[in-house]
Amino acid sequence: MSDQQNAEPNKTGKTAPQKKISIELPKNLEANYANVAFITHTPAEIVLDFAQYLPRMPKGQVMSRIIMSPMHAKMLQMALAQNIGNYERQFGEIRLPQRPNLADELFRYRPGQGDDGDDEEDDKNEE
Repeated sequence: MSDQQNAEPNKTGKTAPQKKISIELPKNLEANYANVAFITHTPAEIVLDFAQYLPRMPKGQVMSRIIMSPMHAKMLQMALAQNIGNYERQFGEIRLPQRPNLADELFRYRPGQGDDGDDEEDDKNEE
């Protein structure tokens, strides 16, 4: 998840430098704000749906869906933990609201939301 060259042991026990990869950032890439994420998985993939839920709006909207392997999801988790640690060292602790089920409220998949097109049923699940 980094473009830095790192030495990594191979099967023979010797370290081999990792290859650098080049990633292009398209000029017309649209950035999306997300304040909710729904995470689901199969044995082969982790699915991250990033959504926007704005005050005084009747519904939120999924803005982006990212599908990755469990291995890449674990590497993302590690990279996020490292970057949040760096952020907090620089700017101070990120304080979360004292709500016991906040993670479930914001990041738990709720069956029947979004994919089936049944908006009326989705409204019932929100209440």
